[in-house]
Amino acid sequence: MASPAPEERKPAPKISSPLLSTMAERFIYSDKTKSADTIKATQKTIGLFIEAFGDMPVRQITGNVAGEFFDLLSSLPATHGKGKTVLPLRVVIAQAQERGLETVGGKTVKNHFSRLSALWGHLVKRDFADKNPWAGWDFNVTKKIVRRGWTDGELALLARTQWSGTAVSHRTWTGIISIGMFTGMRLGEICNLRRQDIEVIDGVSCFHVRPHPEDGWSPKTSAGTRIIPIHSSLLRMEGLNLLEDNGEKFLFPDLTVSTSGERGDNFARSFSKHKKQLGLPEAVTFHSFRHTVSTKLRNQEAHIRELWIDTVLGHEASHKSQGTMNYTSGIDVANLQQVIEALHYPAECIIPF
Repeated sequence: MASPAPEERKPAPKISSPLLSTMAERFIYSDKTKSADTIKATQKTIGLFIEAFGDMPVRQITGNVAGEFFDLLSSLPATHGKGKTVLPLRVVIAQAQERGLETVGGKTVKNHFSRLSALWGHLVKRDFADKNPWAGWDFNVTKKIVRRGWTDGELALLARTQWSGTAVSHRTWTGIISIGMFTGMRLGEICNLRRQDIEVIDGVSCFHVRPHPEDGWSPKTSAGTRIIPIHSSLLRMEGLNLLEDNGEKFLFPDLTVSTSGERGDNFARSFSKHKKQLGLPEAVTFHSFRHTVSTKLRNQEAHIRELWIDTVLGHEASHKSQGTMNYTSGIDVANLQQVIEALHYPAECIIPF
């Protein structure tokens, strides 16, 4: 007698995983015991996550995804969410890195993770998730932002690669980069330069970085208000025409203002995109020009006082004393000019006009 045929084994049914937004609605937003503040804060966190990664099934949100979100949150500018920001999250982060803006603190990142961890507490209990990827993170370690200057090779690559964008004029593109290289000024400071900010002091043509309350702009710190002699290389650039009054209010009039009030939005976006196309590392940003200038000045052989370098860069003086907080403190413009003229680059590193 023939033995019965073995029963056909059916494959285990695939466990469908609900979306993050669905779970947040079920366990947080619809919970009558949750305060309005808790719900609003959780909505903000979930919104940031979905903007970054999409509305993912909760089982697909692993520790690796949580780690990527940790890095993104840690890179957000401290001002994020305080204005009418409508730019995509990753664009906001890229622009903040170019400008060297201060990022959010560990407490902010911890709050976002705590809200997600609270939601996952429900998901793990009910087998919607296997484990909680938001628990066990260290928020007490100060985030080390890897910043460095440009190498001569990177500058040469930037200089010889023609920029073909249309967001800003060739004069604006080349001028902003050149001023960054020969002054160490912050991107926001360069973008906000007015024609009236070019002054002749003791016979020396200078940039005067100062507040402009009529437009709601001011330097990053009190030390940011300063006089910077204009490098002879900048004065020789005919296409830049720094000393020619063309009737425009701003030195670079074709720059746009972002929804968060940052002038130079179109340049910052274009620079980030161009840099990426060249294959330059993320650690190299526009703010890296500032590090390049600082390194060159502190490593040159001429006898230049540290205080003079700090004054040119707008750094708070290491050893504050009476009268060191502004340019009328007795530091001669000639001394500041000596600092600026100590900056030299190989010819192949300078973008031609």
